[in-house]
Amino acid sequence: MSYEMIALMMFSSLVMLLLTGQRFFGAVGCVAAAASMLLWGDGGAEMPFNAAIVLLNWYPLLTLPLFIFMGYILSESGIASDLYKMFHVFMGPIPGGLALGTIILMVAISAMNGLSVAGMAIGSSIALPEMLKRGYDKRMVSGVIQAGSSLGIMIPPSIVLVLYGMIARQPVGQLWLAGVFPGLLLATLFALYIIIRCKLQPQMGPALSAEDRQMPRKEKLKLLGAGVMPLFIIFSVTGLFMMGVTNLVESSAVGAAAAMIAAGAKRRLSRKVMMSSLYSTLGVSCMFMWIIMAALSFGAVFDGLGAVNAIKSVFLEQWGLSPWGVLIMMQISYIIMGMFLDDTAMLVIVAPLYIPLIIQLGFNPVWYGVLYTITCQIAYMTPPFGYNLFLMKAMAPPQITLVDIYASIVPFVIVMATGLGLIMAFPEIATFLPDLFYAK
Repeated sequence: MSYEMIALMMFSSLVMLLLTGQRFFGAVGCVAAAASMLLWGDGGAEMPFNAAIVLLNWYPLLTLPLFIFMGYILSESGIASDLYKMFHVFMGPIPGGLALGTIILMVAISAMNGLSVAGMAIGSSIALPEMLKRGYDKRMVSGVIQAGSSLGIMIPPSIVLVLYGMIARQPVGQLWLAGVFPGLLLATLFALYIIIRCKLQPQMGPALSAEDRQMPRKEKLKLLGAGVMPLFIIFSVTGLFMMGVTNLVESSAVGAAAAMIAAGAKRRLSRKVMMSSLYSTLGVSCMFMWIIMAALSFGAVFDGLGAVNAIKSVFLEQWGLSPWGVLIMMQISYIIMGMFLDDTAMLVIVAPLYIPLIIQLGFNPVWYGVLYTITCQIAYMTPPFGYNLFLMKAMAPPQITLVDIYASIVPFVIVMATGLGLIMAFPEIATFLPDLFYAK
């Protein structure tokens, strides 16, 4: 049997198992272990075992539970709610001001926890009812929350970039730095779209009336204090890391401690908050560990088959694509897979094939990690099964229908595709900070 047929059988088996409703890591791990045993006999049993040993020896893996814990503490303690109240008062006078405040809130939440789900939950529970109550168009509201929450997988400390670094074996510190400017670029493009759209169509995001903004000066000054805690947490994670005071793992530990200190200062670090955050962290962390171990096993089998060279031969020799043509085909494949799979599933399936090929073609794998992440953001909001679409439907009130949710993301997907094109055309947007920082 040819190597191409073996690879095809592995993928078809994986798809069949997923269609039966099996957990993703179980399906991937089962196919990887079975294929290694069938191909190499008793010696193949060492592949999944070796993946477990590699995982246990992976020191940066400690960052995952710490960052996840930090995100849950911030969500459970209500720090984000206080921050949104500040934006509500100070940005309300601007047409589309609450939508702009939501984007800024999402940037802050992303810089504090690195999970898009946390941004979606916070936006849906805090920003969504306020914007609807103030007469914002429901499609604008839905699109802003979905687009803003997607920034969580780009802006450091991004959990997705940590996973990419581990599976693709690239330095997470460089990936974090590479995600800063692209993340801010996307946030700026979102803000520009909101400003222009609400200027042309004021009914999409009306400014708050003077009565709605009425508040004593003392209360306004007190609200400004809501921005101090997030700045403290962001500095403790990203600031100290970029200054060279902490390494990757230390920054995650400092961030988790800072989140607890912030919740304690607000007198919200209760036993209930701690237990809920710890249980949620344990469940998500264990899921990620199983997924990474399955991915390592799956990748080891493909390495042994020489599948990377086979894919390279198809793209370059049979199809006659240029290196940039190969890169564009990869991004298109991510978007197609993203209609049915989440970001981790896509990474596990294609990383063993794409990452080595990207390096062979002469592209920067750190820059490519940013392209992958932006494409995941687009895929999150792409019908029919975009991850954010269903999260939004689950969290939105009944007046926001699935048709509204699907229609709301069209302009934001166009904006994100524009951002992706800019970063492909000007790689320095992503590589400037890593090159500057690691050149010292």
